[in-house]
Amino acid sequence: MGQIHNIEKLTDCKFLNLYHLNATSVHNTPVSYFVASRAKSINELKIKTGKNTPDGVIIYSLHGEKRDRVVLVRQYRYAIGGYIYEFPAGLVEPNEEFHEGAVREMYEETGLKFTPLKVDPAFEKPYFTTVGMTDESCATVYGYAEGEISKDAQEDTEEIEVVLADREEVKRILREENVAIMCAYQLMHFLQDEDPFAFLKEEL
Repeated sequence: MGQIHNIEKLTDCKFLNLYHLNATSVHNTPVSYFVASRAKSINELKIKTGKNTPDGVIIYSLHGEKRDRVVLVRQYRYAIGGYIYEFPAGLVEPNEEFHEGAVREMYEETGLKFTPLKVDPAFEKPYFTTVGMTDESCATVYGYAEGEISKDAQEDTEEIEVVLADREEVKRILREENVAIMCAYQLMHFLQDEDPFAFLKEEL
């Protein structure tokens, strides 16, 4: 196992920071590594805490009387200079339970009312997003959305279009558009499964 010798915080931003690690690999090779993190201090890094608490939530939600549409957002992302399809998502606020965060984020991004499902913890525990560059982890919350789409609660810094996609539209999106990988894998199951949430009824 590699050994981390010291950590330096390089930025002091509100939502994301960059840290530099000096380390030695298992092969005794010096390593200079950079980690982006939601942590506001070195002591809050998962390297230090050893805990995998969710930084954010990803919301996989079905909509409509037949629950045959999936709630997506088409969002402008500066990292790619263009639009990408994602599930509604956002950061968990301090002392906020992540299911509550999912309800809040769904309303803020889409105007919809979200009702989370109770599922086996293995399906919704925090999983790491892009661990080669960040210690960020997100919990996935599953459920049903209802109501009318509204942009009233969106932040001025966001550019979000809400999409209620049926299976034909999902096929087009996967074929033609930029899609976040966490969303894409679930959409592939959405296309094939009569009940997209059937797997959540399993006990692990």
